[in-house]
Amino acid sequence: MTAGIAFALSVSAQQPGLDNGIKLYNYKNYQSAQKVLTPLSVKDPIANYYLGLSYLEMGNINKAKYQFEKYPDDPANISGTARIAFANKDMDKGMTIVKDLAAKAKKKEWQPLLYAGEALTYSEGTDYQQAIQYYKDALTRNPSDVETHIALGDTYRKLTGGGGEAMTNYEFITEKQPTNSLVLSRIGDLWYEARNYPSALESYGKAKDADATNPLPYKSLSLAYQRTGKYDVALTNIRKYISLSDNTIADQVTFAEVLYLAKAYCEAVKVASDLLTQEPPADKKVSLIGIMGFSQADCGDSVEAQKTLAKYFSMQKAKNITPGAYIEYGKLWLKLNNLDSASYYYTKGIEGDTTKNKTDIYRQIAEAYRSKKEYCKSAEWYNNLIKSNPETQALDQFWCVYMYYYCRDWKLAVTAAERFEGKFPDQPPAFYWHGRILAAIDSDATTGAAVPTYVKWIEKLGADVDKKEKKADVGRAYGYMLVYYYNAKDKENEKLYMDKLRALDPADAVLKQIEEAEKSPGAAPKKDAKPPVKKK
Repeated sequence: MTAGIAFALSVSAQQPGLDNGIKLYNYKNYQSAQKVLTPLSVKDPIANYYLGLSYLEMGNINKAKYQFEKYPDDPANISGTARIAFANKDMDKGMTIVKDLAAKAKKKEWQPLLYAGEALTYSEGTDYQQAIQYYKDALTRNPSDVETHIALGDTYRKLTGGGGEAMTNYEFITEKQPTNSLVLSRIGDLWYEARNYPSALESYGKAKDADATNPLPYKSLSLAYQRTGKYDVALTNIRKYISLSDNTIADQVTFAEVLYLAKAYCEAVKVASDLLTQEPPADKKVSLIGIMGFSQADCGDSVEAQKTLAKYFSMQKAKNITPGAYIEYGKLWLKLNNLDSASYYYTKGIEGDTTKNKTDIYRQIAEAYRSKKEYCKSAEWYNNLIKSNPETQALDQFWCVYMYYYCRDWKLAVTAAERFEGKFPDQPPAFYWHGRILAAIDSDATTGAAVPTYVKWIEKLGADVDKKEKKADVGRAYGYMLVYYYNAKDKENEKLYMDKLRALDPADAVLKQIEEAEKSPGAAPKKDAKPPVKKK
């Protein structure tokens, strides 16, 4: 994390160029900050300090060290040399520099204490409690200093349970400067870290309204919207961030990630492909290969996706591969009609998922098999879903029954249908498909096993029985019952269902066969003369 400052701290802070350079640094536009600060650094130690910090943030330690050493007596640049020591893991040297710097603070001076604290706060593995003490000492000498309150808030954020103190320091600033975009962004970050996304979104919104050139709230808004599943809005905000930021490789990687999440797959392929030609850092390269491969899979290039993802899975550390990545890879193998590989990666995804409720993952797998018309596999995964979450929605129960029907596993189909009926007794489809399964088992319509269930279904339909879209289903049920009562020589019920079918469709094929059979007693009617009508 970088130092936060609202205003420069020397007489030269009144120069618009320096103010702009510091703002660019605070907004993490380090390349742009370097362009502004380089000519100013020749005569201004504060400009030189922020120029050195910009190099340090971009990983150029040697160049940062060279800059800080240009002003060996300036407190800010001395603080910079301490940061260099910490960056090089020379903790003893860094602490010696920090303590010597803090000791330079005379009775009313607060800047050396501030810079000593910042060297600790914005370096890894240092003494944050000591930094807090330096800031508190500085505030006894200058209670209203904005930079000190920001740095103190940033330090508390690094401590477990320090969120409250961090918020107190940030809000101290907004009470005096309600439109301080940098601090409003920090407040949004606090809410985000607390998973209070509505409050985070509100603060980020205030931050961007306060300064339209600040890219930080747009990136944060994008991340927050991702968390809430609003990927389209996340994409809108990351595009704005890209337009305001230096658009570094790290920015572009984030952009590619959001493109993928927002299902802009083909654009994600292009962005990732372009970035891979620029020799990104190793950790970013692996991520980009994954983004490109998964995006290719959904952009319609399954063969290339498989090649790319084979490379991704060979390069990525196992601990960094998410269960969702295995699931998506399983889907790709299913598209390529490799059921063994699909099952293997689906299973790895399930085994790696530590959440108690695996409903979403089971559903994704079941739907993937359903889309390939692998009915038995789809039924199996819908069944897993329902077993893991008995309170799941009725639609999952329906698809389980429906898939078992077309799998023609009648035993499991009956079990699934009975379960659907018991859980959702107000759902007519549960009874219709139970009846249809029983009718398929009783293919000659000799036992009448499906009759009671079909009757319950008709009763539950009520007035809907006359709806045009129900005609085929109702006709199928009437046809089965008509053939059964014909076979059972139950003339009363045979006539009842002949009349019902005639009223529904005088040209019904089953009705016509029964009528012909009645004229020719030796003829045997077919139970299911019309082709099956698949329920959508």
